[in-house]
Amino acid sequence: MKDIFNQVDTMEILNQIDKLSPSSRSQWGKMDVAQLLAHCSAFNDIAMGETFPPRGWLGILIGTFVKPFFFNDKPPARNMSTIMIVEEKEFETEKVKLKQKNITSQNNGPEKCTSHPHPFFGKLTPEQWGIGLYKHLNHHLNQFGV
Repeated sequence: MKDIFNQVDTMEILNQIDKLSPSSRSQWGKMDVAQLLAHCSAFNDIAMGETFPPRGWLGILIGTFVKPFFFNDKPPARNMSTIMIVEEKEFETEKVKLKQKNITSQNNGPEKCTSHPHPFFGKLTPEQWGIGLYKHLNHHLNQFGV
């Protein structure tokens, strides 16, 4: 499976991000392109141990059971529940920030991943974080047609 700790896979993601523009439109969901970039950056912050959101009751209840459905070769479902970014964001700022976070994650490698549980899935291995980062980014970039 592809993961953000593989240099080729990171380059693929960076190329997808570069194809976005302020006028890119979502094929599903409610966030605009700048909000999407901020949302993806927030997920990266969790994986790298920069933020520590608490586990919600739903994640505690079913997160461990649905984890295998996320860490497989199938794309995630559209319109899943997510952490929404509702405030207005500036596209170029968010684009640069997300690209840099992915370069840093790739350079740091899996050993720099957090041991703090994912807010929904719970405990993840560094390899699962790498796969999850790639899959999450790719899912949302496909949402915007790139």
